[in-house]
Amino acid sequence: MIVTISCLLGGIPFGLILSKIFAGMDPRKGGSGGIGFTNVMRTTNKKTAFMTLTLDTLKGTLPVLIAKQMTPTVFWISTVALAAILGHIFSIYLRFKGGKGVATSFGVLLGISPAVAIITFIIWNGVYFTWKYSSLGGLVSFGLLPLTFLVLGEKDYLFFAVLVVLIIYLKHVENIKRLLAGTEKQMTSQSK
Repeated sequence: MIVTISCLLGGIPFGLILSKIFAGMDPRKGGSGGIGFTNVMRTTNKKTAFMTLTLDTLKGTLPVLIAKQMTPTVFWISTVALAAILGHIFSIYLRFKGGKGVATSFGVLLGISPAVAIITFIIWNGVYFTWKYSSLGGLVSFGLLPLTFLVLGEKDYLFFAVLVVLIIYLKHVENIKRLLAGTEKQMTSQSK
């Protein structure tokens, strides 16, 4: 039941819903066509983008916190966490199309290990504020995720961390190509 709820919650397209409510537009029709924080920032405004970021993060955190109370084992917590991430990426509400999973994955990390989440956030910010590419921040910070878990003594979640890295990188193949080609767009917003 928890896995199903996690998947259904993860699939709620907050970026699309909020963009239509507060900006009267569909973010899928502009920028990269995504429904996550970065493209909502590009196509609408900062307020809508940060609301999207907050809710996409929470839909990863809440199921994990519930799972930790009900089934406090690494296997089930990891399963519930992956359900939220995959639910976001393959949203049942959008014909199995969704976002790239970075915010929801970060939310999952907050639920599993706040310390790991904080380090991941610091790395993301460091990379983003240095090079101004949101995708690069996600790729670097999550690419280091297994190492972060190991350094903080959370080796039980190492397999989970590797799976998350694979998911994030597979969803960012096009971004990786654009970064290598020098054609990736920096994150900007249309209005304040």
